[in-house]
Amino acid sequence: MQAIILVDIQNDFLPGGALAVPEGDHVIAVANELLAHCDLVVATQDWHPDDHGSFAKNHPGKRPGDRVQLAGCDQILWPTHCVQHTDGAKLAANLNVDRITRVFPKGTQPEVDSYSGFFDNGRLRATGLGDFLYEQHVTEVYLAGLATDYCVKATALDACQLGFRTFVIKDACRGVNLQPGDDERALEEVRAAGGQVLTRETLPMTLRRSGNG
Repeated sequence: MQAIILVDIQNDFLPGGALAVPEGDHVIAVANELLAHCDLVVATQDWHPDDHGSFAKNHPGKRPGDRVQLAGCDQILWPTHCVQHTDGAKLAANLNVDRITRVFPKGTQPEVDSYSGFFDNGRLRATGLGDFLYEQHVTEVYLAGLATDYCVKATALDACQLGFRTFVIKDACRGVNLQPGDDERALEEVRAAGGQVLTRETLPMTLRRSGNG
């Protein structure tokens, strides 16, 4: 069984959003195209409280891009984004949400961030995504979304560790690139962990309608 994981395709990560990923809106058409080829589609959603520890505003004297320790993890501080129950936290309007079976919120605890769709950064809590995929007998996951060098990478690395055959669809993702080339380095990390990186051109050879098998 195969599943597509749509990672954080939310308004605040699109152009004009609070934490816009360059060309983040370009992933939507590709993602919608992919959804027709897989029976199980899940999504992750940053769902932060306003007092979240990753927000620079909650650290007096700090600015976005500064680093602090959060739950024992090195944490980049970000602009306030994807606050619960705001328009910025909503999934992108042009995304075909009707195909999504379940949405898994993450980053819900103020004391720790959650880049991965499976666990928070301190691995203190699981989101339930892993157990859900196991229950659905999923063996392969295909990732699309934002951002390549943070939440897509972290989700892919955890998927590999949890035993799923893991594929990142490169042209269905975009990176923040705080440092030039961060997105490509992220993909190299995924490959080193046993994942594969595909493009739309190579995807039809791999992703097929799986039915119940």
